[in-house]
Amino acid sequence: MSIALVLRALGIGELLTAVPALRALRRGGLNVVLAAPPELNDLAILTGAVEGLLPTRGLDGLTWNGRRPDLAVNMHGRGPRSHRLMMELRPRRLWAYANPALPRLKGPRWHEHEHEVERWCRLVKWYGSRVDPGDLALPVPLCHNPAPGAVVIHPGARETARRWPPERFAEVARAMVAEGLRVVVTGSRRERPLALLVAAQAKLAPTSVLAGRTSLKELAALVAGAGLVVSADTGVAHLATAYGTPSVVVFGPGSPARWGPPADRPWHRALARGADPRAVTVEEVVAAGREVLSVSVA
Repeated sequence: MSIALVLRALGIGELLTAVPALRALRRGGLNVVLAAPPELNDLAILTGAVEGLLPTRGLDGLTWNGRRPDLAVNMHGRGPRSHRLMMELRPRRLWAYANPALPRLKGPRWHEHEHEVERWCRLVKWYGSRVDPGDLALPVPLCHNPAPGAVVIHPGARETARRWPPERFAEVARAMVAEGLRVVVTGSRRERPLALLVAAQAKLAPTSVLAGRTSLKELAALVAGAGLVVSADTGVAHLATAYGTPSVVVFGPGSPARWGPPADRPWHRALARGADPRAVTVEEVVAAGREVLSVSVA
């Protein structure tokens, strides 16, 4: 089978927005190897589109020791640096967006404000693949779910600018507990202090803090079985989309038009705050949570 090496060496959200395009490549008879951070291996395999992962973080250290790729696909960005890295591997073909710095490379034009799902679907479609942008669902991993049916509060985000104030997450958590719902707070090991702060302000038991205590597969299982996810614009929001779990996502400064859940799914709600972290209120998030919960059980 022909080998397609795909560069997408970013985070959870970036991987999940590329799933329809990756599956299109796999349906085309390609053996897809994904160049991505090693911690994403289980999630990449879970998509059913990826045969193996080449551990790569960002654009540093991309090394390919296998046979010459039949196809290289740049889903990392618009180039030119990422394009050149792929070209150095001497693939038989390269699929990538056009860039003025590389006039001999033919590809579709980059649209700056395009949704990330549509962006990578359009790339592979331009080269002849059949792709379904709605093909975002993931199977539930076969592992322990630490809190079935809980409300998942995820206050962290890779970039500080994308975070909503922790005290507001805490107020949302208190409101959910007051309605008789179980609440857990998630995050990475690095985000555990933030999660503990939110839990303390919400007067939650320390055992409700799952940040730093779950693997990525366990986090996926948790989100798949959750009653509701409340988060900033980060990877957990994309997991909620993948599992059809009701969600409320506070966006800022990025735009839901580029990273938000599909607009045709009323059990997901994106609230845009722009550059002001306090532009979205606790009351708006709680009301949106109630609304998406009512839609999901209708």
